Amino acid sequence: MPAISSFYGLTIKMFYRLSEHNPPHFHAVYGEYVGSFNIQNGEMIEGDLPDKGQRLVREWHGLHKTELLDMWNTQEFRKLPPLL
Repeated sequence: MPAISSFYGLTIKMFYRLSEHNPPHFHAVYGEYVGSFNIQNGEMIEGDLPDKGQRLVREWHGLHKTELLDMWNTQEFRKLPPLL
């Protein structure tokens, strides 16, 4: 699973679609915590990521939603800038 960004101890990853399922989503890892986030609305769809981590991921998602959808659709992964 390629890592596409890292910031504040969070790592954002996306699986290849062939091994995944809808809805389009990405994963966030924060130490021992993980969460899957819907690309369309930025909401956590499963996981145990703490509230602070969820807020940071949603803020980052808001900046990169279009790029995330493009990566999901094309399967051409690239690094995205971190949340500053």
